[in-house]
Amino acid sequence: MIDLRSDTVTQPTPAMRKAMAEAVLGDDVFGEDPTVNRLQELAAERLGKEAGLLVVSGTMGNLVSCLTHCQRGDEMILGDQAHIHLFEAGGISALGSIHPRTVPNLPDGSLNPDDVVGALRDPANLHYPKSRLLALENTHNRCDGAALPVEKMDALGSLAHEHGLAVHLDGARVFNAAVALGVPTARVVRECDSVQFCLSKGLSAPVGSVIVGSKAFIQEARRWRKTVGGGMRQAGIIAAAGIVALNEMVDRLAEDHANAKRLAVGLADSPYVDIDPGRYHTDIIYFALSERSPHSAGAFLARLKERGVLVSQPGGTKFRAVTHHGISESDIDTAVTAIAAAAAS
Repeated sequence: MIDLRSDTVTQPTPAMRKAMAEAVLGDDVFGEDPTVNRLQELAAERLGKEAGLLVVSGTMGNLVSCLTHCQRGDEMILGDQAHIHLFEAGGISALGSIHPRTVPNLPDGSLNPDDVVGALRDPANLHYPKSRLLALENTHNRCDGAALPVEKMDALGSLAHEHGLAVHLDGARVFNAAVALGVPTARVVRECDSVQFCLSKGLSAPVGSVIVGSKAFIQEARRWRKTVGGGMRQAGIIAAAGIVALNEMVDRLAEDHANAKRLAVGLADSPYVDIDPGRYHTDIIYFALSERSPHSAGAFLARLKERGVLVSQPGGTKFRAVTHHGISESDIDTAVTAIAAAAAS
């Protein structure tokens, strides 16, 4: 089965399995797991921040970061297509009493600076919550996996700081952004006060994410991690795979981007598929059934599965495919043929 539903379906590499089996362990709640400490230091160094913190998932990383930045009743500004807003079970509100203020995401995943300024609250007006945090996403999942240019990251970060807001980046796939933009990851996140990135997506580790930021921020985030049940003990068994991921799996993300482009270009040849290949530059593509296709979304997915290919369905007749480690060029060519046939037959 060629599984293009997500880059979360990746399997750990042999090097990761070996590292996990041989990891030196300690109690991470006491700060005594040397493998976890090494991962956190490596992550902070790669992203140009002072310190790092291992968490179970990207959702936990975003939640802990928001809880650290905001007090109960504070407001955070974020895009209306943000993963934090749409796909994290309302955790910022349910667990943090943080008020979300959404502004429209632009097609490239960024936010219009005028919209951000317009969303700011007057701190002297007692009717309003306090504007405390701006959350960005890079790459942007719902906006065609777009990699936000550093110029836009810088401008939005500077704008937030000018108005006294902190900046958090949901950087689940931030290494994909850096590879696509051709710049160091630390450059992408330069204006961010905190960043969450996933080890378990394109980097192929089996589980885990890391938060990075200042030493003071990470110290407080460690308390919040404990509060939400994320204090792990011999977590070095997880961190060991993360170290391999950072050292060995970042540069190869370019292969995933090339395969995604190959898939998009191939699908554009089918009259039964609607897609603009020029929109895609990372590992995520979206396509839809054209009006000429005789199938419903459900029938298309069933026929595609029969042909040995899986994709996800965000809604309606729109579908998402994500390339990742373990997917080859020949798999892409097979997927193109299968998708075109399933849409047509």
